[in-house]
Amino acid sequence: MKSITEVLNENITGLHYGNRVLLPFKAEILKIVIGTKIITDFSKNLDGASVRVTDFYTEIYFYDYENLAEELTKYEVVKLVVVQQGEDVFNFENHIPIELVVESKHKLLIKPIPADLLFFE
Repeated sequence: MKSITEVLNENITGLHYGNRVLLPFKAEILKIVIGTKIITDFSKNLDGASVRVTDFYTEIYFYDYENLAEELTKYEVVKLVVVQQGEDVFNFENHIPIELVVESKHKLLIKPIPADLLFFE
């Protein structure tokens, strides 16, 4: 299992299928920005998104989208703030802002968001 940092440094991709995203690391997800929505509630209330962490990957379901590849334009990305599972979520230095770029054939690019880029809070 790769860490978030290893995935970013090695340009490892994730997967997307319809409204489902698979990330090749185990993470606590603190915040998601998709379209105009900021999601911080990941309960299974069938609104926004739900998150499941397995022994091998992190899975996100976006309830408000049927198919991410069809609904996001090539200029839209999904932004997340994540913490490596097992790390201290209360230490802001462990918060890693990333973006997910939906590509064709179920490929999902995972990129760091530079510190000097305006982000959401």
